[in-house]
Amino acid sequence: MRKALTTISPDRITAYHRRFIGVLAYFDCFSGISGNMTLGAFIDLGVSVDKLEHDLSLLSLEPFTLNVTPVEQHGIHAMHCEVVIEGRSPSRTYADIQMMIGDSALPESVKRRALSIFNRIAVAESGIHGCAVEDVHFHEVGALDAIVDIVGSALCLEYLSITRVTASALPQGHGFVDCRHGRLPLPAPATLSLLKDIPVYGMDIEGELVTPTGAAIIATLGEQFGPMPPMKLSAVGYGAGKRVFPGHPNLLRVMLGTALKPDSEQDGYTSDTVQVIETTIDDMNPEIFGYLMEALFSNGALDVYWIPVYMKKNRPGTLIQVLCHESRLDTLRDVLFRETTTIGLRVSTACRWMLPRETVTLSLPVGRVAVKRITLPGGETRWVPEYEACRRVARDHDIPIRRAYERIANEAAAIEAKPRTDH
Repeated sequence: MRKALTTISPDRITAYHRRFIGVLAYFDCFSGISGNMTLGAFIDLGVSVDKLEHDLSLLSLEPFTLNVTPVEQHGIHAMHCEVVIEGRSPSRTYADIQMMIGDSALPESVKRRALSIFNRIAVAESGIHGCAVEDVHFHEVGALDAIVDIVGSALCLEYLSITRVTASALPQGHGFVDCRHGRLPLPAPATLSLLKDIPVYGMDIEGELVTPTGAAIIATLGEQFGPMPPMKLSAVGYGAGKRVFPGHPNLLRVMLGTALKPDSEQDGYTSDTVQVIETTIDDMNPEIFGYLMEALFSNGALDVYWIPVYMKKNRPGTLIQVLCHESRLDTLRDVLFRETTTIGLRVSTACRWMLPRETVTLSLPVGRVAVKRITLPGGETRWVPEYEACRRVARDHDIPIRRAYERIANEAAAIEAKPRTDH
């Protein structure tokens, strides 16, 4: 039996990490990853099944229930999560999924994460089947259980205040799997397409270790892949897969904690390495730029901006610059070539210094609002309200948005000034 760590509820995790950079989740995929294994691990970490079912009901889905069962594999306690439906779930198009999630009452951050995962799947499927992204017709991944797994995982990140996800390299089994397209070799073509530029390795296990849904979730959410980063561990959850492998636990382990800063970052700053993609354009309809920015962000860009420039023959143009992690480089390259008139891109590597920050949801007199908490060297705190929260407060209270920013920042700072009780 595994040694249990201190159980921390989602609300407690938020309070516990409020004075740190944020909650880091490390996915230890020693036996692969699937959608139901991901939900099982999050539930083992303390996510309420009732709340998860309630929030998922905000989608226009056929009736379902989450059947969560404690199991034990090789002496390790885990949670197995299964989506139970009556009858057969219909397949859906990419447009159906976009409309379903976009029109729901889910939090905007959850919508963005879920749509980013489905967008990654659509791009992979379009390449496999040789069709436009908009024409992709999902089968297994468009079924109800896959939608629940993907949107449910996005919700769990919100519940647990996870701000950063890293993961191990991903193992691959061998053999064949039957699906609506017929009998396919393992790893499945969709899985391999989704895991491009992510470290993988083979295991002598017959069966599917990484499902397309699991691959899409971790490929979209994961910033880095490799050994576990230095972290102060606070909780561990185990999600169980359906199959039983002789001599090998079929589990996904998710570890939560706080990233430990290297000695070089003890001066109060954090740092990392990012890729900078840039191109200059002088022949594109300017109305396209708004759509382009949305597409880049939904595919994992860290930042996107336009800079006015003068090009050859003194033509006015636009310098596009996109910041991203290396794992998103190829995906964003494809977006730029597909959505713009450019015929060439430049890529360089840059180092960033950053102030530690986290986005927290606070209960203030004006309601529950998302606020970014920035820590300056020396421990001073700066509160920066999120735009969407300020817009809602300004409309609800009929005040200028400038006053909404000031009011939220002042109320957040007042909470910070109170003595802490989250020891």
